[in-house]
Amino acid sequence: VDRSTGEKLDIYRHRGRLYVAGTPGNRYAVSLRNKSDARVLTVVSVDGVNAISGQTAAPNQSGYVLSPWQSTEVSGWRKNMDEVAAFYFTSLDDSYAARTLRPAHVGVIGVAVFREAEPPPPPSPAITSEAGPDQRADRASTPAAASAKGESLARQSEPRLGTGHGERIDAPTRYTDFKRANTNPAELITIYYDS
Repeated sequence: VDRSTGEKLDIYRHRGRLYVAGTPGNRYAVSLRNKSDARVLTVVSVDGVNAISGQTAAPNQSGYVLSPWQSTEVSGWRKNMDEVAAFYFTSLDDSYAARTLRPAHVGVIGVAVFREAEPPPPPSPAITSEAGPDQRADRASTPAAASAKGESLARQSEPRLGTGHGERIDAPTRYTDFKRANTNPAELITIYYDS
């Protein structure tokens, strides 16, 4: 979503890839929508950088948990529980990833989607048990990741447009518990962008 104009950016398909065209200088957001009747964890990355932690993206990192049918917009890199540094389209050299010496995936937005594990059945009244290490919950607040295939494809094309680390804007969030049903994402979405 182009936050400067309020318009939803068109997604183009070409040779098996998804693309959006950005306008240099315009702020944008990654729009997420859960189309299922269960909670999901979405690990979001922009230019190979996790939108929550600022670390080089990997699917096992923190992400945003969406309730059934919920939508949200990720409008920047999380700075604290109340603010993000706005995403904006800029030159590759001015991109946050390039300025932090991680330019390999500039021009790629990735989302790794995880289903939630089914809660264990309640114990019978005569039996009690304690949660073991396999029942630990992941802390979730924002996610970011690109597939290995998307990462290698990103290296093949040299995008001219990157994402800058903009001014702080309000974006309150909170922590919640989430246990992944699987260590592998249920879905990987990779969108390439350029001007």
